[in-house]
Amino acid sequence: MPSGRTHDSITLWSLPLLAGLTFASTQSSSLTLCVSGSYLFSGLMFGPDLDVYSHQYKRWGLLRWIWLPYRRSLRHRSFWSHGPIAGTIVRVAYLLIWVVLFSSGGIVVGAVVVQLAGKTNDWFVLAQQWWSHSLMVLGQLPLQHPTETIAIALGLELGALSHSLSDWLVSTYRRAMNRRVKKVSPSIKQILPPNLASPSENTAAQHPPFLGRSSPPPQPQVRREAQLPPFGGKGRGERSEK
Repeated sequence: MPSGRTHDSITLWSLPLLAGLTFASTQSSSLTLCVSGSYLFSGLMFGPDLDVYSHQYKRWGLLRWIWLPYRRSLRHRSFWSHGPIAGTIVRVAYLLIWVVLFSSGGIVVGAVVVQLAGKTNDWFVLAQQWWSHSLMVLGQLPLQHPTETIAIALGLELGALSHSLSDWLVSTYRRAMNRRVKKVSPSIKQILPPNLASPSENTAAQHPPFLGRSSPPPQPQVRREAQLPPFGGKGRGERSEK
């Protein structure tokens, strides 16, 4: 798979091309900003690699812990994280859950503070009112701005798709190269003469194993030549002259 820096380079280098194509087709600066911004956000910190400890995960800073359940519940490069459309939908839904939780906590804390300030008698009723109003506003946003919503969704999906597509291309290329190397290796061994084979194969052919143990090759016999006794000395077995 490509490294995190390679994915970042792909995102940054393709961003001007995407922005130019979007503006040329829509003639709208706002739609171009929506597509380009969501594409950059998806490519750098909202992409498929949030299911592992990656650059995208680390870019969330102090909030990276919110992705721990996501990482532990999904297998890396699974369909629900790297699949087209499905991966983006799962991440958006997961992030919306955390947005709702944080918003609910903020609403409760705000209502309690308002009651402590003496401006309301029941913080729970006030929190319910704020909660209902927030849900109404959140539900009306896609209806009031449908074109911008589609542009943002398209940018998020394109950013994730560029990541998954680069992973697939690199993996496919590496598998093809490995299969090619495995096919070429036996043919090379058949073409080479026996004396150019690997030393291990020559050794095994010349000295076959004996009883499951490889016997060491026989050592060459060194032929010793007869040496003369030292000059002026007495050889072994010689009698001393009187």
